[in-house]
Amino acid sequence: MDDTNSYENRIDLSKFNELTNNILENVSRYILGQRNLLDLLMISIVSDEHVLIEGVPGVAKTLSAHLTAKSIDAGFKRIQFTPDLMPSDILGTTIYNMGKSEFEFNPGPVFTNIVLADEINRAPAKTQAALFEVMQERQASIDGVTHPMQRPFLVMATQNPIEQEGTYQLPEAQLDRFLFKINVDYPEFEHEVEMLTNKHQNKGQAEIDSIKPVMSTDAIIDAQNTVTTVHIDEKIIHYLAKIIRKTRNHPSLYLGASPRAAVLLMKAAKARAALHGNDFVTPSDIKFLAPPVLRHRLILTPEKDMEGATPDDVINGILEDIEVPK
Repeated sequence: MDDTNSYENRIDLSKFNELTNNILENVSRYILGQRNLLDLLMISIVSDEHVLIEGVPGVAKTLSAHLTAKSIDAGFKRIQFTPDLMPSDILGTTIYNMGKSEFEFNPGPVFTNIVLADEINRAPAKTQAALFEVMQERQASIDGVTHPMQRPFLVMATQNPIEQEGTYQLPEAQLDRFLFKINVDYPEFEHEVEMLTNKHQNKGQAEIDSIKPVMSTDAIIDAQNTVTTVHIDEKIIHYLAKIIRKTRNHPSLYLGASPRAAVLLMKAAKARAALHGNDFVTPSDIKFLAPPVLRHRLILTPEKDMEGATPDDVINGILEDIEVPK
């Protein structure tokens, strides 16, 4: 299938692209050299899915998520995860109001549109379980009462890959609820020089504090609805399915990708196509998104793990082996 001219656009994406480009331009003014990170964050928003950002301290993980959230006229809360964080600290509590002689629910910080879960792997199992329900069901059960989340609802989580003390490994079931695991590396030399120059000239912080929203919550919901209408050809569906199936019988993998991974890869590919102004998915959309969608869902065999291989090595090998549809 041709990547560019197989179809004429049947969906008017002009408003969609205007709004999403406004967010990307808003954030990229302050985040240098992390365009892939910003693109994937935007894809997760218009896909209505959660995202996990992993990188060493100081590579703008939290800032990128915060600025993206500030670019949307929506509720935003940041939760700093710690080993002593309890479920009630994020969900809220029910307390007795003596004046009214009744119980009242005081909602926690998770009751908003965008939640920044900073250093998510520092929270203990009980708190992770509470967040797990919120992420999967878009609701919280507190004292026998179910409280739904408002739309849009998105968890942007960060974690440090090298720190072990005071951290808890996220369960595979919870990892599977994140659309992407985005690996953030150090910036390129020229971007780091530009960042240092801006800091030396006292540029940036005042502007960051005054950043204005460029997209409403209604527009986000409309964009999410638009993504579902993007076309994917049967040949592309077969290509995607072959990639997923290959992970399940690969000699280097102990655990392959689930059907949920296939569905989310297709959903993300539709979002990327729309962001690029196309109303149809191309093989390049699948190839670009396969690593961030799959890397946290695959488990290497002990032998491959000891050899220093990574899930990305396996994914890239699979992409090279499977014929791209024409």
